[in-house]
Amino acid sequence: MGKPVNIHDGLYSQAKAYAVAERQTIAEQINLWAMVGKAGLDNPDLPTAFVRDLIVARRQNPELAKPFVPASTDQP
Repeated sequence: MGKPVNIHDGLYSQAKAYAVAERQTIAEQINLWAMVGKAGLDNPDLPTAFVRDLIVARRQNPELAKPFVPASTDQP
């Protein structure tokens, strides 16, 4: 469910331009930027472009996305 939020006019204009180019809604574009930003903060060792590409790929075909399961540190 969407929630109304106030954003700066400049950010809205940039999101609109990117959304048109990417054939998505302005809300989808802002959500993508938010997800990339959060994932980037959660994973500072990964390049931002890599994080973005993973999120976009997962959006395009969620069946191909598998959850990451870290290797156990208890291995001999």
